[in-house]
Amino acid sequence: MRKIINAIVCGVVCLAGMQMMSCGCGGESHKHEVDDEELKERNEVPGTVAEIPMKEVTVDGKTYNVADVSDESHIYKREVNRDKCLIVISKREFRLYVYECGEDTVLAASFPVCYAKNPGPKTREGDMSTPECNDLSDPFTISEIKSASDWEHDFGDGRGSLKAYGDWFIRLKLTGALASNRSIGIHGSTNNAASVPGRDSEGCIRLRDADIRTLHDLYAQVGQKVLIKGVGEQKLGFEQRAEQALGSQYVAPKAGYQSAEAQSINTDEGTAPDAENNEENENNEDYPTENSQALEGEVG
Repeated sequence: MRKIINAIVCGVVCLAGMQMMSCGCGGESHKHEVDDEELKERNEVPGTVAEIPMKEVTVDGKTYNVADVSDESHIYKREVNRDKCLIVISKREFRLYVYECGEDTVLAASFPVCYAKNPGPKTREGDMSTPECNDLSDPFTISEIKSASDWEHDFGDGRGSLKAYGDWFIRLKLTGALASNRSIGIHGSTNNAASVPGRDSEGCIRLRDADIRTLHDLYAQVGQKVLIKGVGEQKLGFEQRAEQALGSQYVAPKAGYQSAEAQSINTDEGTAPDAENNEENENNEDYPTENSQALEGEVG
């Protein structure tokens, strides 16, 4: 009897020590703490069956640190209720997922991404890291969506100031200690397309230019919740169920980086049409704007 009691107590203590997250879509994830040096030494992502190696790719004299993982985009559902959509970005998989949450959560789209050069969580401005948030009770949210086709940025790599954001800058409202930082967003990769998927930005999430247009036209809106999971974060329960529901239609990320030219969206319906509420998105601004340039030094 004493052995049984000890086993129960031990189990309760172990469960109390686990970092778990309840999810409004009906799932939970477990965070695996991994020492940064150990991660760098192994060059692998915890929770995966195999490594996701990084490699250098040089395009037009610029060298990028890219992930050797598939870079196709996939549209599974075009007609969604944006009010119910949730964006989940996985550093582990170098992917941005759009889910339509409900009784049966649906995976609507999947895009390859590039995030910051430092794979760890952001702790301060200028640390070349992308912030992380895995708590749906206090998530990041989209604070504004700005036309950015003429915005420029100097990456300090000798190329000078050049267009860098694609057509849209989707600004994120962060939480916690980073709440005052307005420089993080989801945007295109003009003049840096070869970096997707990979780790090359100064903190933002980069999509291919075609994909930021699709994200804007079909799914994103101000107020939408956004999660950014760290390299040690597993799939959430609702993510697993949404993938399983697609059956053979679901295409999982797999080894094999292609090239900057492989940017087509895998859909039979062609280019995403303009959304009905594009004008509302463009004009819904939480902050004043004096001109069309990036405010407060948006990072690339």
